[in-house]
Amino acid sequence: MTDMERRGRATEAFFGRRKGKALREQQAETLNSLLPAFLINFSAAPPEPLTSLFPVPVERLRLEIGFGGGEHLIHRALERPSTGFIGVEPFVNSMQKLLSRIGETGASNIRVYNDDATQLLDWLPDGSLDQIDLLYPDPWPKRKHWKRRFVSKTNLDRFHRVLKPGGLFCFASDIDTYVNWTLIKCRDHGGFDWIADNAADWLTPYEGWPSTRYEAKARREGRSSAYLTFRKI
Repeated sequence: MTDMERRGRATEAFFGRRKGKALREQQAETLNSLLPAFLINFSAAPPEPLTSLFPVPVERLRLEIGFGGGEHLIHRALERPSTGFIGVEPFVNSMQKLLSRIGETGASNIRVYNDDATQLLDWLPDGSLDQIDLLYPDPWPKRKHWKRRFVSKTNLDRFHRVLKPGGLFCFASDIDTYVNWTLIKCRDHGGFDWIADNAADWLTPYEGWPSTRYEAKARREGRSSAYLTFRKI
């Protein structure tokens, strides 16, 4: 996708506001100084191989859509230095938090995009990702807003195209209706196999899972979570 095409394309509106409270001066400086170094550049075609996006050697590629405060993304990047992580987050305050943590930890196996994830998905080459994480996405609970949920046939088509054969799509949520929605959408799509033999498989957090602030809030409010894993077929 060219820069002109990207500017002319209307957002598919899977996310809400872009900004929260104003960043403090030091926070704004962190954002402005670090973002250019980690931001994926759409002005050219994806590099070949895609792993060359990263300044360090990586063997696998993993995308996290909507990383929020970045707790999970930075944890995984430090845990798995041989994996290249791409994080998408339009919310400015969240992007600043992640970049600040990158600056503190020195994680160099992360690249970011700060707009609509569908634009990144359409830019990525076929069969280029090992895993896609969609963790606690906005559930858009009102029926009239369900069309804004990220899990849809169109986006599952995108996932299926960019995942390698056998690649994983991991989805976590504490909203029962969205969990059921995702199971139905993936079943009807036909390109994904739900990896689960019993209830423990979707009630147990992923291996090495770090609890996030959002998840802790859900627990306090009496909501449990589901952790779904689908394999591209």
